Amino acid sequence: MTESSKTRTAPVYGNVLEMIGNTPMLELTKMDTGPCRLFVKMESMNPGNSIKDRIAMSMIEAAEARGELKPGGLIIEATAGNTGLALALVGSQKGYTVMVVVPDKMSDEKISHLRAMGAEVMLSRSDVTREHPDYYQNVAARIAEERPGAYYINQFANEANAAAHYDTTGPEIWEQMEGRIDAFVAGVGSGGTVTGVGRFLKEHDPAVQMVLADPEGSILEPLVNEGKEVEAGSWLVEGIGEDFVPDVLDLDLVDTAYAIHDRDAMMTARELLQKEGILAGSSVGTLLNAALRYCREQTEPRRVVTLICDNGAKYLSKMFNDHWMIDQGFIDRPKHDNIRDLISRRHLDGEDYTLARHEPLAQAVRRMRMYDVSQMAVLDEDGSVEGLLDESDVLLAMTRHQAAGNSPVSEHMTKKLEIIAPDGSLDDVLKILENDKVAIVADKEHFYGLITRIDVINFLRKQLP
Repeated sequence: MTESSKTRTAPVYGNVLEMIGNTPMLELTKMDTGPCRLFVKMESMNPGNSIKDRIAMSMIEAAEARGELKPGGLIIEATAGNTGLALALVGSQKGYTVMVVVPDKMSDEKISHLRAMGAEVMLSRSDVTREHPDYYQNVAARIAEERPGAYYINQFANEANAAAHYDTTGPEIWEQMEGRIDAFVAGVGSGGTVTGVGRFLKEHDPAVQMVLADPEGSILEPLVNEGKEVEAGSWLVEGIGEDFVPDVLDLDLVDTAYAIHDRDAMMTARELLQKEGILAGSSVGTLLNAALRYCREQTEPRRVVTLICDNGAKYLSKMFNDHWMIDQGFIDRPKHDNIRDLISRRHLDGEDYTLARHEPLAQAVRRMRMYDVSQMAVLDEDGSVEGLLDESDVLLAMTRHQAAGNSPVSEHMTKKLEIIAPDGSLDDVLKILENDKVAIVADKEHFYGLITRIDVINFLRKQLP
């Protein structure tokens, strides 16, 4: 412990809302930043774990001041998750109810967190364009019109969004960097950060470069770098990138932009955790990958700032889950050029969940629930497959057979197995699946794993352009 940390005392607050803002700045020292020094503002340390706490407070207080939000009223918003969480946090403290409309690609953690905060959550389609009635912003606006007394906060066109960053985030960065900052790297969720921070920094030093980090598939990077309007594609990174230019966004502030692939963003976020000890979200991976690219391209030292805009705990089931990353094709695995490549949970690599024949039925149920699997291979003492236990076997055991929880799984497993050798064909696998069976890949030497319908779908999806 350093001398300065011994003498530093954290303040005592009277309300969680007082803890919004004034987040610390951290220099990254273990990643390759080229000739530059790279600093990150730890917005994940806001009470709602994201930078969106700032705009939630600003937008709600502005609506109160205008008389548009009445005591006990209903706040409605379209959000990728973090703005909804921030609105639920601030709104609950101020006595409002909150309803959020989120695209259906959002992580389970975000949705569970929103509901735990007391917010009403409505899922909308993430495969439609802005002109479609089921687009999440259109759904939110429609509900706000239908519900008496509801207030649609609309972060994408709300001036209080950018004002929050002009009044707080920008001045904090300037002060923490002692006025010496060469570039600021940000992304666009709603556009408030780029506009608010960008205006403040450029007013104080017009030479500061504003760098946009944008997911591949978003329309903003081509617009900045080429002045070209393109159709939006798709991307998996949450809370960043757009298929339109939000009203609150001032793109004239942006000097250059980087298009970042989902894989690069997520692998960078994982590297950040491993090397710097910071658990951050997928949008942070996009920002940091762009910041690192910018830093490495420089020929002289520069002081660069970006944001840790949210916490990675919301992405444990996705970006930090090896199986999910493998299923998306973001983590490469050794290929065997046979049907073993279809197995998503490889037994020899310890990725699957199995049962021993003597284990009790109750343990099988717990394991299925814990690991969210519907079937498990039952292995004998030599590690060979002698049975398969799936949900239907468990259901029959507990109902028709009224089996005790301590009865061994060997009494309830299916023994009629569909075993296929590694050199079998995809057609052979499909024939097994068409009969509502699970393909067990094994030979005389090893059990390699199970192939289910979703495994085949994921395999074929990866072959698409």
